[in-house]
Order: sequence, then C-alpha cells, then structure tokens
Amino acid sequence: MIVIYKNRYFWVILFVLLSIFSLTVGVEDFSILKVFTGDKEHIRLFLLSRLPRLISIIITASILSINGLVMQTMANNKFVSPSTTGIMDWCKLGVLFTLFYYQDANILLKIFVALIFGLFGSFFFMKLIRIIGTKDNLMLPLIGIMLGSVVGSVSTFFAYKYDILQNISSWLQGNFALISKGNYEILYFGIPLLFVVYAYANLFTISGLGEKITTNLGLNHNRILSIGMMIISTTTAIIVVTIGSIPFVGLIIPNIISMIKGDNLKSTIFDTALLGSYFLLIADLIGRSIYMPYEVPISVVVGVSGSIIFLFILLKGKRYAR
Repeated sequence: MIVIYKNRYFWVILFVLLSIFSLTVGVEDFSILKVFTGDKEHIRLFLLSRLPRLISIIITASILSINGLVMQTMANNKFVSPSTTGIMDWCKLGVLFTLFYYQDANILLKIFVALIFGLFGSFFFMKLIRIIGTKDNLMLPLIGIMLGSVVGSVSTFFAYKYDILQNISSWLQGNFALISKGNYEILYFGIPLLFVVYAYANLFTISGLGEKITTNLGLNHNRILSIGMMIISTTTAIIVVTIGSIPFVGLIIPNIISMIKGDNLKSTIFDTALLGSYFLLIADLIGRSIYMPYEVPISVVVGVSGSIIFLFILLKGKRYAR
C-alpha cells in the first residue's frame, strides 16, 4: 500500500483513466470508441466541447495549485494563497472596470487590466504587511481576507450602481459549463509561466527564508518577490477572465502535498499540479452529475468541499500548517 501511495506513475495512469471517464459525462451521450471509429457527431462533440473542457480543468487546477504553492513558499506561511490575499478580488475589480469603460473589450484587454489591478493589489498587500510588521501566521491571511472583502464590496457597489450586479456575479463565478473551442485557448499562455516557476523554484524557496538571508547569499530579495508576484498575478488574471473565481484550490492543495512530501518547492511542483487536477476534475464531475441535466458551478462544489478539507487540515494537521 505504501508503495502504491507514493508511486507517481500509478497516480498519473489513474488520472488519465479518470480524465477519459470525464469525457463521457454530460447531457449528450458520448462514447470514446465512436470517436476512434470515425463517427462525425462524436468527433465534433469531442473537439468542440469535451476536450476543451478537460484541458481547461487541468490547466486551471495546475495554475491555481502552483500559485498557492509559490505564495506559501515565498511568504513562509501555509495560510496564504491568491484567494486569501485578495489578489483574485483585485483581478475581478479590474474586469469590472473594463466592463464599465470598455464594454466591447476583447479578452486580452480584460486580462491586461485584471493583471494591472492584480499586481497593484499584491504589492499593496505586501506593503501593508511591512507597515504592520506582523509575523503571526494567522494575521497575514486575515489581513488579506479583510482587504479582499473591502475590494469585493467596492466591486459589488459599482456593479449595483450600474445595474450589472447579476451579470457580473454569474460571469465571475467559477464555471466550466461555457467552455468550448474558441473561448478557452488563452489559458495556454499560463503554461510557459509554470515552467518559469520551475526555473525560479530554488530562488523562491530562498526568498521564503527572509530578506536578510537572501541578501547575504548575494540575491535581490525584492526582485525575486516581484517576479513571483508578477507570475501569480498574470496567471490569476487569466483564470478569472476565462473561468471565473475558484476558491480554496491554491490553499489546500499545497498544504496536502506539504504534509505528504515536504516543502521542497522544485520537487513538489508536479505533484501539486497533479493533485490539484484530481481535485478540480472530481469536483467538476460532481457538479455535472448531481442535478443532471443541470450543472452546479464548480466554484460552489469546490467551496463546500474545500472548506471541509481545510478544516480537516487545521484540526488534524496542525503541525504542518504553521
């Protein structure tokens, strides 16, 4: 059992099988075998809907999980993630700003504006932490959640004022139901940034030791943090604009991997992405299956299951979440 538990190839093969099964779940009947036999209707459904959705889930899960891992490593805090530091809320405010002033804006402009707001929010959060000067692990996410709530309230106020509250709420709620060929490809831009994370993994780990140690090793601490936050803000903006906001993934997945395999960032990146993909794919299957033919948004499923898992981590894994 221990060998299977730690065998990466076993989990990869199991994930491939789960992915193939997920392709068959949906309102319309679909068979993988008919794709290989040349059935045009099944090939069309496969290429236009089922495959783009699966790819979107894997990329989104990998980005969110690795973003959380990088943030927790750089901050040396197991409770931080893009959702608990307000970065997602800043990105949503950026999207809302774009809808106000550039209603016909294309997706690249929305991502760019969301990126600018996300970067501003991340650096503002870092500056606020330095001013407060707290080293309490619980205070950092609490400050981030408070800041995110303020930004979210501002977004809600303007959305209500301009009578687009219902539209913005449904549009920015994490959901893969509308993913199809032609409206998800922007997610591919996040993949090269994940390779950049791998290249800078050791530097991110060193930055988590503190500014003094990083400087003594001849490295520029602020530059490393800036690179990390730039990657996180960019990929978060891509996710928010394309898929919407999905909570907890960047918070719980790195913690689970840390409990199993330790805190070596470079050696756990793949495992973090794999477990995140498992989690999001299973959540998507649940959302598609509960009230078929209707679909529960994945942000709702992840919100419920993620909160339960996080409570379990707090209660049963205190020695890992410090």
